[in-house]
Amino acid sequence: MSDCPAPLADPHIAFDPTEGRRDIVVLGSTGSIGTQAIDLVLRNPDRFRVTALSAAGGRVELLAEQARRLRVRTVAVAREEAVPALREALAGRYGTAEPLPEILAGPDAATELAASDCHTVLNGITGSIGLAPTLAALTAGRTLALANKESLIVGGPLVKALARPGQIIPVDSEHAALFQALAAGARADVRKLVVTASGGPFRGRTKAELAHVTPKDALAHPTWAMGPVITVNSATLVNKGLEVIEAHLLYDIPFERIEVVVHPQSYVHSMVEFNDGSTLAQATPPDMRGPIAVGLGWPHRVPDAAPAFDWTTASTWEFFPLDTEAFPSVGLARHVGTLGGTAPAVFNAANEECVDAFLAGRLPFNGIMDTVTEVVAEHGTPRTGTSLTVADVLEAETWARARARETAATFSEEQPAEARA
Repeated sequence: MSDCPAPLADPHIAFDPTEGRRDIVVLGSTGSIGTQAIDLVLRNPDRFRVTALSAAGGRVELLAEQARRLRVRTVAVAREEAVPALREALAGRYGTAEPLPEILAGPDAATELAASDCHTVLNGITGSIGLAPTLAALTAGRTLALANKESLIVGGPLVKALARPGQIIPVDSEHAALFQALAAGARADVRKLVVTASGGPFRGRTKAELAHVTPKDALAHPTWAMGPVITVNSATLVNKGLEVIEAHLLYDIPFERIEVVVHPQSYVHSMVEFNDGSTLAQATPPDMRGPIAVGLGWPHRVPDAAPAFDWTTASTWEFFPLDTEAFPSVGLARHVGTLGGTAPAVFNAANEECVDAFLAGRLPFNGIMDTVTEVVAEHGTPRTGTSLTVADVLEAETWARARARETAATFSEEQPAEARA
């Protein structure tokens, strides 16, 4: 997957230099990224205007309130059965003389919004269902503020074939950090990308000590407030494995030159080492509004987007090597990223199924990676290579999800009762 002549995310290129207020479409508006993006927009009405929102449909009251505050043209929900409740919630917030926003519904609604008239599409959807909206935004020529890492993971060659230089601005804190640090030097001078990991709630534990941790334990992240799937992925460090693949695809840097280091404080979000020995780190207190502001505003900065450090207060910043035995996910991610084709899609889909099983009490914590590893091994070397199609991705995901459910079921009888809490 290294055949792209230029990186997907290049801080030296402004894809669209249009000045003035930017029209934004927010996909996944009721999730963590979406709600923080809306907070940023509401605090900067002279810079941004949200024209459309999409959400799954499980939080229609919040979605309706967002639509009213932002006065959007269109609201979309993936679940068609949520439309009556959404319509009622909107009617309760708008005046009788005010027209309600247009409502789109169904699994393709977010994809339709991604291609609508706007400057930037913020893809804050969780999971590989974000692939179609990502492709739609790129095809329509929109700037893509990408928080949905899974769409790049599972559809790397598809995204690379569509994206023009500078069209993608990463929103993950780690990749926004790399993006900013890379702006300080030439691509040819980059020796290494260093992706930081908090270590999650189980940093320092051995694999044996992880055998009986519960979903409640895994959801207690020490530094970040995120959705349940991403939080469990941070506990297994699958999230970091996905970010290694993402860094390879975004910046066209070989896997052997992408390193992971554990940094519990989550102050340094990632680093770039240059060939003269210099390392540039991007650091802010843990707050996603900073990376979101980069995604929406680049190449301009948004003043006071997020809190800054108080340098009058003493603090300690620590860095530790990754424990690959307790957390094998990063190594497996490198493997599937090197294989390419449908292998990353299988890895991601199997993991999503296993996380669901873990949260439901049907799978022990260590069973997540044991199951994913087995499914990836069964899948073997992908035959599609760089000729990947959307149909290939969907077929691979369907197989991986079914196989992961079957494999995970074998752990149920061995699972201790306390792990179901």
